[in-house]
Amino acid sequence: MAETTTEAPPQATPQLEDLEPDKLRQMMRDMLLARRFEEKVAEGYALGKIGGFCHLYIGQEAVAVGAIHAGRPDDYIMTAYREHVHALQVGIEPGAVMAELYGRETGCSGGKGGSMHMFSAEHNYLGGHGIVGGQVPLALGVAWKIKYRKEDRVIQVYMGEAAVNQGAFHEALNMAALWKVPMIAIVENNRFGMGTAWERASSLYDISQKACAYAMPSAVADGMDVLDMYRVTREAIERARAGEGPTLIEARTYRFVGHSMSDPVHGVYRTKEDVESEKEKDPIRIFADKLAQANILSQDELEAMDQEMKQISEESAEFADNSPEPDVSGLYEDVYAEPDVNGRLYFDMRER
Repeated sequence: MAETTTEAPPQATPQLEDLEPDKLRQMMRDMLLARRFEEKVAEGYALGKIGGFCHLYIGQEAVAVGAIHAGRPDDYIMTAYREHVHALQVGIEPGAVMAELYGRETGCSGGKGGSMHMFSAEHNYLGGHGIVGGQVPLALGVAWKIKYRKEDRVIQVYMGEAAVNQGAFHEALNMAALWKVPMIAIVENNRFGMGTAWERASSLYDISQKACAYAMPSAVADGMDVLDMYRVTREAIERARAGEGPTLIEARTYRFVGHSMSDPVHGVYRTKEDVESEKEKDPIRIFADKLAQANILSQDELEAMDQEMKQISEESAEFADNSPEPDVSGLYEDVYAEPDVNGRLYFDMRER
């Protein structure tokens, strides 16, 4: 008989002393880079240097930073279209991320993917995906590969809450649980699918409970607390590495900006007062205060770190601006899979 218990046992959020000070400072640095980089992206979009769709991560930094810090560099990461920070977090150079946004040859996808389709085989980053929920069955395939080859790896796959109502999500979770593959499904629940409040789109508010149908462990994480994201994801990764299968994590977070650059910050579906109230839970400010109280990072050190991240973001924009556009001859490259000398297929995608 299948197990019916799906909730992971509750544990306390790790205290600062549970992690090395250097790791904590790196988490702070990564969240600051995420914020300053996205602000620079918004500026570039406003100046017409970035075209197409563009979805910012401002307010949600603790989710990707905390969760990816819980894994290892050889683990896989796959996500949806709100992906710039995930790309930075796996180690892709800021200049290569910004150049991709600018559509330049030096971008991590050669300027062909733009904001929603970044990729780096070198960093085990399997891309942002523009089709809502489309990445979940792809991540299942990668997880099956890991298990089939007996690799000591996991895959984290991210999605917005709107993806949970897609059929592909449910089919993939069912197979993931059935096959006990090492997949961590992280739902970044920022409460609005474009402009539709989650409670208007789902009969069940608690997304983590969706795992019940598949006898899959689940957890709710505070997506505004980088330490809670780290703790919940680490526990899921440990279970996956031990052969205990997948976990569904609902990260409850909030975006301080519009759904995309074409969406006003407040719009007609949330008020200015609502947004300002949520900004009081700014994950960067909360974490900075914790580090200051523990004498791990002073205000002066924080400001110096912030200035460094602003400079990196400025330099990434300069790099992108000065990079060449892709040559038209590359239009037909990286399209089809070609067989190698043994007849096996591989994708002719340069490792960037």
